[in-house]
Amino acid sequence: MPTHLVWFREDLRLADHRALHAACVDPTAQVLALFIATPQQWQAHQMAPRQADFLRRHLVCLQQALAERGIPLYYHQVPCFLDLPDALAALCTAKRITHLFFNRQYPLNEQRRDQAVLQRLRPTVICHTFDDSLLLAPGQVTTQQRSMFRVFTPFKRAALAQLCEKPPRPLPIPAPRRAQMPAPQSLLAPFDYPTQDSSYFPAGETAALQRLQHFCEKQVTDYALRRDFPALAATSQLSPYLTLGVLSPRQCLQALQAVAPDILYQPRGSEGAVSWLNELLWREFYRHLIVAFPNLCQHQPFVAWTDQVAWQVNAQWLQAWQQGCTGYPLVDAAMRQLNHLGWMHNRLRMVVASFLSKQLLLDWRLGERYFMSQLIDGDFAANNGGWQWAASTGCDAAPYFRLFNPTAQSQRFDPQGAFIRQWVPELAALSDRAIHAPYATPGEKRTTLDYPQPLVDHSLARQRALTAFAAAKSGQG
Repeated sequence: MPTHLVWFREDLRLADHRALHAACVDPTAQVLALFIATPQQWQAHQMAPRQADFLRRHLVCLQQALAERGIPLYYHQVPCFLDLPDALAALCTAKRITHLFFNRQYPLNEQRRDQAVLQRLRPTVICHTFDDSLLLAPGQVTTQQRSMFRVFTPFKRAALAQLCEKPPRPLPIPAPRRAQMPAPQSLLAPFDYPTQDSSYFPAGETAALQRLQHFCEKQVTDYALRRDFPALAATSQLSPYLTLGVLSPRQCLQALQAVAPDILYQPRGSEGAVSWLNELLWREFYRHLIVAFPNLCQHQPFVAWTDQVAWQVNAQWLQAWQQGCTGYPLVDAAMRQLNHLGWMHNRLRMVVASFLSKQLLLDWRLGERYFMSQLIDGDFAANNGGWQWAASTGCDAAPYFRLFNPTAQSQRFDPQGAFIRQWVPELAALSDRAIHAPYATPGEKRTTLDYPQPLVDHSLARQRALTAFAAAKSGQG
């Protein structure tokens, strides 16, 4: 009797799981599941303690759901990726594994890990790998010259054309293995890794699917109109579930099509649905990029000349930005939201990233690393792509002369200061007018504020950034 092992990584679900589905096709096979924690590797990748806690909570749910289908989930821990080939080989020998099934991951270290595993197991175990975390596999969406797109809009058009031609369909949950009697499974001991409360986001595949359905049925219609206002509960907040693979992008597209059936064929039919579909395709774009340009996984900018920008070195400014004490209320509210929840509204991610890399002229990689250390939805490709976009160093990024004015952003997208009052309570008593720039609003009567003065003057900081980028581009940086 064949014994199939499904190696779970960032794909913690039963529905629409390509590796699990393939492992369960043979009704005579015994099916086992495995998760291996790698704490030292997580530390090297700056995994947020909240994400570690979120991951473990989902593993508990996954273990129970698999057990109900006669599939035991085994848990092991090794320090880092280098230890995985030998650990997997030993387990395959002990459990008499004949076939290994897993879904691919795309960052460079993960690709190298998987190649080492395949090389180690190939003589004795048949290995099956799948593209699962994307609507379209890396390398599938290319220009006529068969190269990766460097601009999002033509990438989106090409991706939509392929999705129209062959719409992806989610796979069902495998049927219970009725003839299989699971062996006692290892207890999910706490990770040898720091954790932090992640209960703001409920765990489990059922909770994720309920949130997806609620968003598509109740919120997506107004998504384009409301998504930029951080005081409103107007975004999906599904990114933590997509990051750990508790949801698949195919499930998201199917749920979207249920309320906007022609979204792939007539994309102008619903502005809200189109806007959210664009977000899913930006996720695709950034993941395709790190495969086509692996130097992005090695702390390199996509636009080579931007590595010559003369970044400032100022530990006090960096710490003030991290703690939400810059003197710019919207920036500070956003950073405090991040530190408290491990999540930040998408527009605010752009605002605070622009502020760090342009107004403070601090190296964008400092912000990228800090975000990964805090985000419950920390995803390397999306985080790197977002930071390089804001810092004007990335593929199809904002031009270097575009800087978000944090005060103007605050006035436009938090006009009554509701979001600021929630996260910067020391400003709560200010008027709707003064709360966006506490020390710069003329004619206001106020008591002494327990709030810092702005770190920099926006106009002067803007000019400094333009000068630094222009110098780097001309070769004088």
